Amino acid sequence: MKITPVLVVKEIEESLPFWIDRMGFTKLVEMPENDRIGFVILAREGVELMLQTPESTRKDTPQFALESGKNNGLLFIEVDDFQDTVKRLDGYPITLPERKTFYGMQEIGVVEPGGHSVIFAARI
Repeated sequence: MKITPVLVVKEIEESLPFWIDRMGFTKLVEMPENDRIGFVILAREGVELMLQTPESTRKDTPQFALESGKNNGLLFIEVDDFQDTVKRLDGYPITLPERKTFYGMQEIGVVEPGGHSVIFAARI
């Protein structure tokens, strides 16, 4: 089984620098939507993440269409190298400062450019 999150974002172009340049994902697939990007598949270390605009979602799967900024979930991403993640987030606004949890994780959290909450975590 494999689970791939799909984040609905207003403009994919705004989110790409965060996911590609900062967090090290690679763009595998890009689908245009008029003069913009409507959908992308990103990957890193066997993990995939899809970004799709509301317009593209309405055309592709209207029964599942969400607006960006509404009905957002939270991504909990377990990483192997926590210090590398912290380094990648240097200078980016942190919404959840580094912490150690009672369930044995070291975490840091941000809101990515599309408005979704993301917690990066590693086992202590």
